Amino acid sequence: MGSIEHPAILRRTLFRNGLIADGTGAEPRIGDLVVEGSRIVDVGTGLDGDVEVDLEGKSILPGLIDCHVHVTIGSIDAVDRLQTPFSYPFFQAARHLRILRSIGITHARDAAGADLGVKLALENGLIEGPRLQIAISMLSQTGGHSDGWLASGNCVENRIAHPGRPRGVVDGVEEMRKAVREIIRAGADVIKIAASGGVMSPRDKPHHAHFSQDELAVAVAEARAADLPVMAHAQGSVGIKNALRAGVRSIEHGIFLDDEAIELMLEHEAFLVPTLLAPKSVLEAAANGARLTDATLAKAHEVAEAHLTSFRRACEAGVTIAMGTDAVGLAPGRNLEELDLMRVHGLSPAKALRASTLDAARLLGVADSYGSIEPGKQADLVVVSGHAHDFSSLADRIEAVYMDGVLVESRPAEILTPV
Repeated sequence: MGSIEHPAILRRTLFRNGLIADGTGAEPRIGDLVVEGSRIVDVGTGLDGDVEVDLEGKSILPGLIDCHVHVTIGSIDAVDRLQTPFSYPFFQAARHLRILRSIGITHARDAAGADLGVKLALENGLIEGPRLQIAISMLSQTGGHSDGWLASGNCVENRIAHPGRPRGVVDGVEEMRKAVREIIRAGADVIKIAASGGVMSPRDKPHHAHFSQDELAVAVAEARAADLPVMAHAQGSVGIKNALRAGVRSIEHGIFLDDEAIELMLEHEAFLVPTLLAPKSVLEAAANGARLTDATLAKAHEVAEAHLTSFRRACEAGVTIAMGTDAVGLAPGRNLEELDLMRVHGLSPAKALRASTLDAARLLGVADSYGSIEPGKQADLVVVSGHAHDFSSLADRIEAVYMDGVLVESRPAEILTPV
């Protein structure tokens, strides 16, 4: 993957003569970058340092951010989920997190599944991976996106409740209030609500709105009381608009956006986390033999084209995009395919990179320190061979990943082989 040696950054380290894609939306430029300790101290040309890293023919970009992952989900196959021991997904999470870091993702937001134990294991060095924000549970109404009830009367939950992960099915204002408080108590960084049906849930439809306006309002109010944002799984236009009027910070998926929904996103300065990989991942998993319900497969086909159309319209209108994948049907490590999908369907390469760095950092509330290559920011850096805007093979070309100036990955391809 290249012959450069990448020293752990302890002194004034000069990254020389690389193509700098800084994450701000500017076009990449050849230049130098200096890091002291954990911080970027200078960006320009003709700089000097105690240690030199020659980046000729290579690009350097900020650490990437995925705002919608599910690290405890290893399979969307219904039979696999029935046979998987309760504790097994937590060990899968450890592997998935390491893979995320190996492909240059230095921050991630788990959109339900990972609990405080997973986050603390990362922070305390028991496992390796990106910095992690957690939603813990997703709140839906009965018959909604968190309800695994099947027509047979059986219930197949994606995320079985346990002491650190409260159950996600609630009805009415007071149940919503208590559930949000329980999730806050469990250590969440963000509250997630399902304001519409979804693809993977067996007994709902993506375009149906879920939760009353009063239920949504109390969820946002309780989250705000704890200084937490709210992310909304919202696919249908009415559910999207209800969530925006309630004051959510981000719309996840946004599959059936109409003009009014786009106007509300702009008015409320809400983020769209498009997850273009999500329907693709479900259809690809089915093609590879995953056993899915007929309803899930039909819904995945139904939403695929509308999803891309809505994304294009949001981009044209100037909605702020933050990269997120939700690619639970794909093999781990394919997250960066989202950048190429965003490029193909509405964003310039520079804006697709910004969605995956600076704007994603803004959504996660960490943009003061992360998300771009600028003096004063923490040195989360990714070195890739070739051009930074060649997204089609980006993950395969990563040569080094730094977090806070420390080399954490140098040959990530070695751990990408599925097991």
